[in-house]
Amino acid sequence: MSAGQPPADPRPGDLLIIDRRASVQFAAGRGFVFRVTTVDPKPTYHGWLWLTGYVLAPDGEARERREIFVQRAGLRWVRTPAQRRPGGTTT
Repeated sequence: MSAGQPPADPRPGDLLIIDRRASVQFAAGRGFVFRVTTVDPKPTYHGWLWLTGYVLAPDGEARERREIFVQRAGLRWVRTPAQRRPGGTTT
């Protein structure tokens, strides 16, 4: 994995943007930021994952706990200040 690329799969604590790219069930809305708490390790359809976590409000507060079924290829990671290295480079 090179610098700036997300991990192969989401991990607890990751912040993800969930929208229509992740699953058609999210096509009608604007999408949301989701903080992962659990990634289900059980096998499922190729390229799909069950994630448990929290929908975050714009202020970063957890508003709703959800379990979602998403396509790995449609996930986008939120860049946070914690992902910056000294000297201004990102991880």
